[in-house]
Amino acid sequence: MSTHQLAALARTAEPRLMLRRFLALDAVVTGTNAFAYLVLSGPLGRWFGAGSGLLLVLGAFLAVYAGCVGLLAARPRPPALAVRAVVEANLAWAAVSFVALALWLTPTTAGAVWTVLQALVVAGFALLQYGALRQGQGSSE
Repeated sequence: MSTHQLAALARTAEPRLMLRRFLALDAVVTGTNAFAYLVLSGPLGRWFGAGSGLLLVLGAFLAVYAGCVGLLAARPRPPALAVRAVVEANLAWAAVSFVALALWLTPTTAGAVWTVLQALVVAGFALLQYGALRQGQGSSE
């Protein structure tokens, strides 16, 4: 993704702010998912064809992860190593989602569509965060 495209998405050309915005968006979306999984595990479990226990565990994990990503986004200079860990975790989440769908989940149609969509969104966050991180490392800060 080009510098111009990243800047347009982040609404800033300043690499550090761009990175912080992409991390914050990740934290908000992940936190929203966590909340939904924790509060609505029964209805969502039935709709997705997943056990409510699985959604509760995923919700708890995502809540902690969202909090960590949010804390990272709040830092004036997010450490590159921590950002890389978020990027790699997001890519791993996306990959595991596809593997789980292929090998052991038996979701409803809505659950299969949701699994694919959330994996693509998470992979998209990873790409945006990685691009912004590279922009920041390439600029003279």
